[in-house]
Amino acid sequence: MKFLKRKTMVILVGLLVMALLAGCTGASGNTAESQQGTGNNEVTGGEELQELVYVNFRDIRDLNPHLYSGELFAQNLIFEGLVMITEEGIQPWLAKDWHISEDGRTYTFDIREEVTFSDGHPFDAHVAYANFQAIYDNIERHGWLESIRLMENFEAVDDMTFRITLSEPYYPLLTELAVTRPFRFISPNCFIDGTTKDGVDGMIGTGKYVLAENHIDEYAVFEINDTYWGEKPEIQRIVARVIPDNQIRALALETGEIDIIYGTNMVDAETYLRFEEMPGFSGVLSDPLATRMMIMNSTDAILSDRLVRQAINAAVNREEISEAIFHGLEAPAARLLAPTVPYCDVSLEDYTYSLDKANELLENAGWSMNTATGIREKDGKPMEVQLHYNIDSVTEKTISEYMQGELKKIGIQLSITGEEEQSYRDRMKAGDFSITFNISWGTPYDPHSFLGGMRMPAVYGDYAAQQGLEKVQELHDNIFKAFIATDEGDRQQLYNEILTYLHEEAIYVPLTYERNRAIFRNGVENVTFNPSQFEVPLEQMRLR
Repeated sequence: MKFLKRKTMVILVGLLVMALLAGCTGASGNTAESQQGTGNNEVTGGEELQELVYVNFRDIRDLNPHLYSGELFAQNLIFEGLVMITEEGIQPWLAKDWHISEDGRTYTFDIREEVTFSDGHPFDAHVAYANFQAIYDNIERHGWLESIRLMENFEAVDDMTFRITLSEPYYPLLTELAVTRPFRFISPNCFIDGTTKDGVDGMIGTGKYVLAENHIDEYAVFEINDTYWGEKPEIQRIVARVIPDNQIRALALETGEIDIIYGTNMVDAETYLRFEEMPGFSGVLSDPLATRMMIMNSTDAILSDRLVRQAINAAVNREEISEAIFHGLEAPAARLLAPTVPYCDVSLEDYTYSLDKANELLENAGWSMNTATGIREKDGKPMEVQLHYNIDSVTEKTISEYMQGELKKIGIQLSITGEEEQSYRDRMKAGDFSITFNISWGTPYDPHSFLGGMRMPAVYGDYAAQQGLEKVQELHDNIFKAFIATDEGDRQQLYNEILTYLHEEAIYVPLTYERNRAIFRNGVENVTFNPSQFEVPLEQMRLR
């Protein structure tokens, strides 16, 4: 296939950049030199080819939509679900309509006619059933999802009618069906031995794009699905480059090698502000999406004391973090979930910065200052706490170093250790930490998915961190009761109790409210944000 032949727009600066940016040669012999930005769209057959060069920090990995290791932006291009979350709320997608029984337990979906996968296989209720069964075959992997645990039955009533029956009403069901995984559909031709739990043989969906090429750790190419059932996007081809380094990504954008950098972990605050003001480039910010936070392990010998956890919360200057680290792009977070999150406008006394209060709480907890070392002690043991962070995150490293200095002011010796992402996540899930970073799941997952994940081990670090709490079982029971409550007043009261308890126990150290961000060349238009921070609406963008 003729691939990305364009005239080079710029001369790259520095041998390192040349090696990393121009040396990406795929199996077809094409190099990054032929992968320029929007300046020269390829012309084929007399028509201009709309091509967007996107960048990610790692390979797209395994895109099986029923698992969790693939890159969400890529899965979102290829695979679709029964419903979709939009700015107007949950809308019909592969189901053209749905009906909910009066008891809230039965959902009946009318399947859209004349939808096919990109391999020609028709989509119908039987295919929906086969995909749901494949997900259910791997229930141990999906057991953290309340919707999976509550599914009493699912069936193809006829060719174009699919029905789900729950053992209890569950108000977030449509949201969980709408997000990128695991309830999106892959062609049955890709199943292995009738299921997907042990892998798939191809990445064939009904979505707007197909995966045309993937050169591992270099780039992937997505092209328009010619058989797409709905309105096709304007951009015919998306090239997803892999550039792990933040500075090299920024230089690639500046020199025209890529068109856009998108995402909170892809664009730090300084880089965003620099490109926002740079001629020829633009930047956009989303509304607040999720809470950036740290989580403390209540089973830790020192952090098991609520007074200590409250003291650490009092020692965090969130306003300074917001301004000094995020340049005001992320607002200070004074509580676990923002009052704007559904059911979270709860009457709480916000966490406020006060070293006097922090010192008083530590004294009350029996930790006395050793004036010679500047570190508090109790029963002859120094107050030393370990913080782990993801070494691939520039932001987490910066916050860790900042917190190390701040906690020293109240006599806490904070040791910080950076780890590669997978090791870091494995440690978190195993509960092998004292303090680590955490984040709420953001819209549309908050509050239910974030809170629901607390009830199950090995989802994130929440379950393990909460095991030292006196009322942990009551907390988890109340979370489940909120999910199945059919009365809005009862549900709100349960959320009040949940959020108040978590706030008073001070397990979490909220820092800022994250905002998604993007920087891009001025030729890229309609750069917007999906309700989910984990999705990148590349299909909605246009090139001038």
